Formats: sequence, C-alpha cells, structure tokens
Amino acid sequence: MPKKSILITGCSSGIGYACAHGMRAAGWRVFASCRTQEDCERLIAEGFESPRIDYSDPKSIEDGLKEVLDATGGTLNVLFNNGAFGTPGAVEDLPTDALRAIFEANFFGWHTLTRAVLPVMRKQGHGRIIQNSSVLGFVTLPWRGAYNATKFALEGLTDTLRIEMRDTNIHVVLIEPGPVTSKIRENSIPHFERWINWEASPRRDMYENRLRKRLYHSSGPDPFELPADAVLQKLRHACESYNPKPRYYVTIPTYFMGAFRRFLPTRALDWILARS
Repeated sequence: MPKKSILITGCSSGIGYACAHGMRAAGWRVFASCRTQEDCERLIAEGFESPRIDYSDPKSIEDGLKEVLDATGGTLNVLFNNGAFGTPGAVEDLPTDALRAIFEANFFGWHTLTRAVLPVMRKQGHGRIIQNSSVLGFVTLPWRGAYNATKFALEGLTDTLRIEMRDTNIHVVLIEPGPVTSKIRENSIPHFERWINWEASPRRDMYENRLRKRLYHSSGPDPFELPADAVLQKLRHACESYNPKPRYYVTIPTYFMGAFRRFLPTRALDWILARS
C-alpha cells in the first residue's frame, strides 16, 4: 500500500517544520514546502520532498502542487495550510497596502492552493483540508490587527467550506494554537519596518516602551507557551481520525479564550484582551 500523503506549507521552521518531521515519523509521505528555495534545499538535505510554494506567488503554488501530484500519481490525502506572517502595529498606523500584502500571503494564497487541491480530492473520493488558524481567529489582541484580520477571515471561509463539503468525503478542519514556539515574531520585523511609520504615530511612546521592545528583545517564552510539536498531536488526529473534529484547540490560553468568548459580555472580554 502506498503511504498516505500530506502537503504541509511553511516548513522552514516552527509548526510546519515540527509537523513535517512528526508526520514522517508516523509513516506519512510528507511534502514539506517552503517559501524560499534555500529552505527547500535544506529540507531536501534532511530527506524530505520539498516543493517551493510561496503563497504570494500564484505560479509557485501551481508549480509546487504539480510537483506533488507528479510524485504521487495525481493523489493527495491531506493539505495542511500553515505558512503565515504578522505585520505588527496599531490599526490606525496600518497602510491599506500592508493589509493587501498580508492577506495575499495569509489568506488569498491559502484559498488558491485549497481550490487547486479540491478537484484532486473530489476525483479520488476523499481528502482533508486542514487550516492552521490561531486563537486570534476568534479573539483579538492589540497591535496584531493585520494578523487578526487574516485569521478571522480564514475562519469564516473555512467554516463555510466545511458546511459546503458535508455532501462529500472531504473533511475541513481548523487548528487553533495559542502561544507556540516559532519565529513569527522575528519574521514579522521586516514587515513592521517596511510598513509602520511608528515615529510619526500618535502612539509613538507605546511603540518605544512596549511593541519595539517585544519585537527586538526576546524576554523568553510567553506564559503557557508550548513547543511547536504540540500542534502535531492535533494534526495527527485531524489526519487519522475516522471523524475528525471541526476545530482543535492547542494551548491553555486557547481553551480559556474560547470559554471567555462564549460566556463573557463583550466589554468584559475587551478588558481582559486589552491587558494581555
């Protein structure tokens, strides 16, 4: 029997990297894609098949998926959309072009790849689309407006797709991590420097005293932070369970925020989130 296959995006580090190794150890054929060819070459040296997929480059999505399907004979069991970045800054300081750029990578590219995979799964009669969302897909934190917006949009689109796929054997799943060890903060610095004119902001003091310190000077793990392979446990269940859950929480803060959102008045939840 051929190994079951999974395409994971954003595998250069963090969640994608940990899940690529974990799923391979569990017996899956893993296509561990990265945004840059340099990172793909590093993963190839580690024994992975690693097509280059950059969500902001439609041609790379087309070519990367073709590479996967050529290797498998035209089949794919699971797509795990994962790669994303942040553009930290107050909403009033976010240029609209900054939102366009982050939506291209964190949302539109995911949709492009998902739509390209769905005909493959329809033809083979089964499949799983798994979206790595975030606790910030259903609650918001200040200074993360651009990222929050992409994850809220992703959750809405994914929930709709799940309902629409009910008459097929294609399962659509959300994974919602809270604080997980990754390079997302480090990787967000170039986007912050490109888009946010913090020195001209009415919140300049807050940038100097809070956000820039958090970006440029790591103070260690966040409270309740888990290693990236904490997501692997939920990914394996979503891939291997006969009837996967519609959504999987990862980390204690995600469970707390899920409960708070259900039971607290909006103003009370705002008070908590403003102090997070």
